[in-house]
Amino acid sequence: MQLAWQRVRANKGAAGSDNMSVGDFPAFMEIHGETIMQKLRDGRYRPSPVKQCRIPKDNGKYRVLGIPTVLDRVIQQAIAQTLSPFYETQFSDHSYGFRPNRSAIGAIEKMHEYTLHKTNRMRPCHVVDCDLKAFFDTVDHQKLITKLRENIADHELLGLLIKYLKAGAITVKGNYIQTPEGVPQGGPLSPLLANILLDELDTELESREHEFVRYADDFVILCTSLTAGKRILESITNFLRTKLKLIVNTVKSKVVALKDASFLGFKIYRRKIRWTEKAQKRFKAEVKRITKRTRGVSTEVVYNDLRNFLRGAMNYYLIGVTFREVQELDKWIRRRMRLYYWKQWGRPRARRLNLIKLGAPRDRVKLASRSRKGHWRICNVEIVRNALNNTWLASQGLHSLEEQWVNARYPKEALKQPTGK
Repeated sequence: MQLAWQRVRANKGAAGSDNMSVGDFPAFMEIHGETIMQKLRDGRYRPSPVKQCRIPKDNGKYRVLGIPTVLDRVIQQAIAQTLSPFYETQFSDHSYGFRPNRSAIGAIEKMHEYTLHKTNRMRPCHVVDCDLKAFFDTVDHQKLITKLRENIADHELLGLLIKYLKAGAITVKGNYIQTPEGVPQGGPLSPLLANILLDELDTELESREHEFVRYADDFVILCTSLTAGKRILESITNFLRTKLKLIVNTVKSKVVALKDASFLGFKIYRRKIRWTEKAQKRFKAEVKRITKRTRGVSTEVVYNDLRNFLRGAMNYYLIGVTFREVQELDKWIRRRMRLYYWKQWGRPRARRLNLIKLGAPRDRVKLASRSRKGHWRICNVEIVRNALNNTWLASQGLHSLEEQWVNARYPKEALKQPTGK
């Protein structure tokens, strides 16, 4: 429980249905800790309903997350860190989601390895892209409990897991609803329970000797023809429906040629891993959101939010981004920041004074400050670019994707010349 609390505290996160923050939890446990621990030992502990929140998706719809209370997050984390080492010895090597020392990057690299193997055999490569419909919302409790009983002999622990599945939820409008099915997406237990259920799918695919990669509920199967892919998709759809009580999204699930396939924001193009056009649009959309002048935050907050996003996004997409793309992105982001300042300065007089302050020649400032050109266009003219130059933007805290890319691809340690006689 102590280790679980340390991890929950490090992850921070929003308050649950009881509105208790992570910072308030230690004081709460000082008063009620012994009582809660005794209830856990006696099997009398009752989890609180999760607090639902909606996360917008690219298609205009929402993904519903269930946020447990801080106390329930600690208990769930304790359960997960106890069960995970045991289940890790059973999980398939084809599973990469939410597992120690595994990641989405490892999943796309394994897919890349499979595609190279197939193309080397001079056969066309097709991909069965299977999408599970609202997986976390439609998990069959009875099927999951049956899977848990195969390996968990502790009745108290099994009972606690069932209580978490049946705890219910508080909707966005504040109403309580029951949860007869599904696993709340947002708690520490959700990824483990998903992998436990879908491990049966991995076993089935392995028995059929398919080359596949799974990341949580997202998986792809590689095959050699469109006909074979359609047959596999139909067979797996039937298996998921009858054995695991899961529904395949027939609209999104498809069989496509390798060049048209995408997985976790990446694609395989000309035998190389590249990030998808959709991923690039999402990247730019988030940069636009962060650098929007009307956000109502300080410039320091803008730089901080932008730096955190750029670092995380580049760490994820690094394997699929070329050096030229990074340079173009840096150029575009700098222009976005010039646009931010230009709109912030507002009136021509303020723009004139700020440009002069940044070193622009007095006799030429009016060419920019009094210009009728649009904001995006004016931010790329010479006077504005020279005033808000790259060095100045970097001194304000603008993150460099190019520098991050180079440091990641060519670490300084690797560039050091060996010493010796």
